[in-house]
Amino acid sequence: MAETIISPGVFTRENDLTFVTPAPAEAGTAFIGPTVKGPVEIPTVVTSYGQYQRIFGSTFESGSTKQEFLTSIAVRSFFNQGGSTALVSRVVSGDFTRATSTKITASAVSPEPFTLETLGEGIIFNNSTGVDDPGTQFASSSALVSGSEDNLRWEISGINNANGTFTLSVRRGDDNAKEKVVLETFTNLSLDPNSPNYIAARVGDQVQTISGDSTYIQVTGSYVNRSNYVRVASVNIDTLNYVGTDGLTVGSDSAGISYSGSLPIASSGSFHGATGDIITGGDVYYNGFTTTNIQGLAATDYANVITLLGNKDDFQFNVITAPGLLAHLANHSVQVNAIISLAETRGDCIAVIDASEQGDAPSTAVTNANTLNTSYAATYYPYLQVGTETGKNQFVPPSVVIPGVYAANDNSSAPWFAPAGLVRGGIPGVIQAERKLTKAHRDTLYDANINPIATFPGTGIAVFGQKTLQKKATALDRVNVRRLLIELKKFFGDQARNLVFEQNTIATRNRFLAAVNPYLESVVQRQGLYAYRVVMDDTNNTADVIDRNQLVGQVFIQPAKTAEFIVLDFTIEPTGASFAV
Repeated sequence: MAETIISPGVFTRENDLTFVTPAPAEAGTAFIGPTVKGPVEIPTVVTSYGQYQRIFGSTFESGSTKQEFLTSIAVRSFFNQGGSTALVSRVVSGDFTRATSTKITASAVSPEPFTLETLGEGIIFNNSTGVDDPGTQFASSSALVSGSEDNLRWEISGINNANGTFTLSVRRGDDNAKEKVVLETFTNLSLDPNSPNYIAARVGDQVQTISGDSTYIQVTGSYVNRSNYVRVASVNIDTLNYVGTDGLTVGSDSAGISYSGSLPIASSGSFHGATGDIITGGDVYYNGFTTTNIQGLAATDYANVITLLGNKDDFQFNVITAPGLLAHLANHSVQVNAIISLAETRGDCIAVIDASEQGDAPSTAVTNANTLNTSYAATYYPYLQVGTETGKNQFVPPSVVIPGVYAANDNSSAPWFAPAGLVRGGIPGVIQAERKLTKAHRDTLYDANINPIATFPGTGIAVFGQKTLQKKATALDRVNVRRLLIELKKFFGDQARNLVFEQNTIATRNRFLAAVNPYLESVVQRQGLYAYRVVMDDTNNTADVIDRNQLVGQVFIQPAKTAEFIVLDFTIEPTGASFAV
């Protein structure tokens, strides 16, 4: 039965055709999991691990032990293997709120001139013990209460009473007056909303929240955030007055007119009032997972983010993973299935999931993965030991490192090549696999659509399989074919969007064919396809189709297959025999 089309549109990304049609741009991997700090549940693009660290942190103290979340290890592995763009969504347990600046004092009897709010959420940004505690005012080298490098403090200086301006600095929470660590500075700020240096305009006042149905990000505020750390939450200044040379008060600044309104006084302070602590608890959250424990989270904590990432208009990626969620555990499986469903519904990404715990035998992994059946997800075995920023070597689930393998594959070849084997499946940075798989182990796993990670003495550790979790034996039971189809659908969708509301004529169809045929030919040349055919003519755009305001195109492809089984026949010849053919 044909799909009923009511609302006009093609639900894919737009494409600019003012230049030669390129291959679709790779959007990178979406990582979901706990982080040390940063925006809660707001998908955030990072283009380097350094940027990730600045926004989300990496290590933290848990009791007497330094710990690192799987998310951090996964993002670092991704960039170390050549990934260019990651989309990170921080999940937390419970309610998290932002910290606000301690009371900023005005130079005259006045309300607090303005307040600042941290962009990140959680008490890691809160280094004040009291609601109005400004902390130590740095008469000496003393630090603020509970100050740390991940806390923040504000400083006001450079007061200019003549023109009503001042300087705002954001400093690191563990610095001091003698050794200031200034993170960013905004000079010549004004409290006048009509000034080009208005504090809200220069610093930014926008805040992002998730809609009630978790389907999109709502942005409130008038000015784009220029600060990487804080926003202006409010400006509460009394009426601005400027006094002329004749002593009369006027309403705006001009030459020779002095400002007479309130200004903040030169001072320093901390932030307070944030709620929500990072997850601590020592090694219990890092040495295996349980039905209810995912690095201190419940699986339900992932629900809002998974729903939000279903919005294709706002978020683009080609791989999605949530290290720590295990498909076979009762409380985890709901969210793992939700991630798989997200990939299937979007149609433009593949999910990398985990189906075993550390220490599981290959047979257990097979049992755990038995209920999964989809071409939009893949799983791997066994766990791998990697180095961490804590200085410890830690076993991690395969989903931590596999997105990096995909990224390396795409950089060296293309998404339709298999991210496996000794050429493109190597995993640098892995110390050892938890289990060295025998040929029998690899056979057992691969027959169950679990991709083995093999150890070859003298060669290294490499992914040695590229099956999806689809049980039916078709071309789509291979990762490279599924990712080829993802790339083709993105490309065709981009081109088709430009045809919406165009005349359903031969000229329109030919314009479409002229754009797509060269691209498909390039995929053939780059070993992604054996052959293809695109039909968009009178045979599938009959009068009744046109009367329904539809334009129909059909694409027939023969995906290139990989050589997974190499057969070499050797024949022993009698002494003196010739090897000539």
